[in-house]
Amino acid sequence: MGQGHDMELQQFIGWLGTDKGKDYQMGADNIRVCMPGEPLFKRQILKEGYQSRLSLHPGMTKMYKDLKESLWWNGMKSDVVNFVAQCLVCQKAKIEHQRLGGTLQPLEVPQWKWDNISMDFVTHLPKSTRGHDSVCVIVDRLTKCAHFLPINQKWSMDKLAETYIREVVR
Repeated sequence: MGQGHDMELQQFIGWLGTDKGKDYQMGADNIRVCMPGEPLFKRQILKEGYQSRLSLHPGMTKMYKDLKESLWWNGMKSDVVNFVAQCLVCQKAKIEHQRLGGTLQPLEVPQWKWDNISMDFVTHLPKSTRGHDSVCVIVDRLTKCAHFLPINQKWSMDKLAETYIREVVR
């Protein structure tokens, strides 16, 4: 423990009583303990916090949140990130949650307007004076023109088809 530790401690003591150091206090009986800058000491703390039987490889975020409740040292967050990134067990056990996408299948370019459309429904809106509580959105893929049709959520498919023909096709 040399001059580097003394500089960290002086910086920490300068924070006490300010907004930056409001959660930090000196001593083991207080909220957080200021740790020295010894790399071997920090590594041992990280090892204990990460590989103990109680934590079981918690990951970067959880480990940092757990440690910062009781400890502090300069550069603690980056030390935690680097330590967890080097864990061989976590690298081997990481599961990929996304399926491979495969090759892209481009959509055909429409040849004529309103030949290829997309439809979507915006539901659970406040009722209008005419009893409409949803909007049917119909978009032409070629021209990007859109029709917004006020509808009622309880309408049958026949009524929706009739509204589409009346408002869009004609």
